[in-house]
Amino acid sequence: MEFHPQPPSGTPKPWAFPTPERATLPNGLTVLRCHRPGQEVVAVEVNLRAPLDAEPEGLDGVATIMARALSEGTDKHTAEEFAAELERCGATLDANADHPGVRVSLEVPVSRLPKALGLLADALRAPAFPDGEVERLVANRLDEIPHELANPARRAAKEFFRELFPAESRMSRPRQGSEETVRRIDAAAVRAFYEAHVRPAAATAVVVGDLEGVDLDAALAETLGGWTGAAAAVRPMPPISADDAGRVVIVDRPGAVQTQLLIGRTGPDRHDRVWPAQLLGVYCLGGTLTSRLDRVLREEKGYTYGVRAFGQVLRSAEDGSGAAMLAISGSVATDVTGPALADLWQVLRKLAAEGLTDEERDVAVRNLVGVAPLRYETAAAVAGTLADQVEEYLPDDYQARLYTQLAETGTVEATAAVVSALPADRLVTVLVGDAAQIADPVRELGIGEVKVVSGS
Repeated sequence: MEFHPQPPSGTPKPWAFPTPERATLPNGLTVLRCHRPGQEVVAVEVNLRAPLDAEPEGLDGVATIMARALSEGTDKHTAEEFAAELERCGATLDANADHPGVRVSLEVPVSRLPKALGLLADALRAPAFPDGEVERLVANRLDEIPHELANPARRAAKEFFRELFPAESRMSRPRQGSEETVRRIDAAAVRAFYEAHVRPAAATAVVVGDLEGVDLDAALAETLGGWTGAAAAVRPMPPISADDAGRVVIVDRPGAVQTQLLIGRTGPDRHDRVWPAQLLGVYCLGGTLTSRLDRVLREEKGYTYGVRAFGQVLRSAEDGSGAAMLAISGSVATDVTGPALADLWQVLRKLAAEGLTDEERDVAVRNLVGVAPLRYETAAAVAGTLADQVEEYLPDDYQARLYTQLAETGTVEATAAVVSALPADRLVTVLVGDAAQIADPVRELGIGEVKVVSGS
């Protein structure tokens, strides 16, 4: 048998996050398209500039109900008929509301894209908002609230935002509304919010997938291009302010065997030059199982199954202002709550005193930059990131430049950024657990005034 030597591999090509093509339809709708060969399931993301801050006073949650009601019937189909048409296309359609606005997501096989775009256009152009369907969605939302309050992580987040932001700020209240505000929502309120904020000139559609042989221009013109509406009204976004004075809030859960932790403050978002270094430093602190927090709290002490540090953009404005939540979260056994927090604060103080190591920085870069191609194997992942950039008023090449910036960020810069992001003496700490067992040990730590609130 004759053997032939294996040919040498070629020079690897550098990977870059895909750059979309940008256009504007005659109705004012912005379109970003990105051809991804081999992605036969096309992802479409539509950003609607309908922020939570625009919800009428006393109607927190109306944006969420509106988003959920978009697919509950149109001027052409009842809710049941609309769902059946989506199923015939093999498509899924979801919508949700958050502080920056409403996001509508569609996934469909490329062969059914024109038909699915027509359904998406109907949902945006002429949603019916039937009284009965809105009442059902309100009832469903009311059913969700007790379950959210019973979930320690969700309860911690609710208390954290209420504590961190002033009462008049929409940021301080539940994103999907409270029981009191959701009960007030009816179909008329949903229609009014839709009419005030949903229009093509204030929307962006992102289309990602294998578009070879697809006449996307014609498909868009016949579907989303037929959506009409008034010009986009300029609505200034209120500044984000927060009180990060060091303090502790214990949400009392008598008999709880674990304590849920959420510790953090607000800081720079992606518009700030420090973001790449901050992202890298926070990852070193708690972005993976080998990070500092896990090495101490999980591996050395066995206090937890895992503690994470992260940065989450809250909202950005067109002028580049905005904020991110910088936080540490996890859970520990009730009887070690005090020691676990003491060790966590020691990790933060040691980090400030000694800094990160070059090895930590190198591992973080490999994990954040090296695995990027795997993170974006699907059209949905690419579309979601492009839609995030639109939502945060970032340039189309932001993600591509971010990976270059991460690779060029040094250990000193990453250290300075994470220490500034999570200073040990300027953190709001929320603990959901048994106050009778954890309050005194936490007070002894001296990490801030401690108050106890009801867990209900």
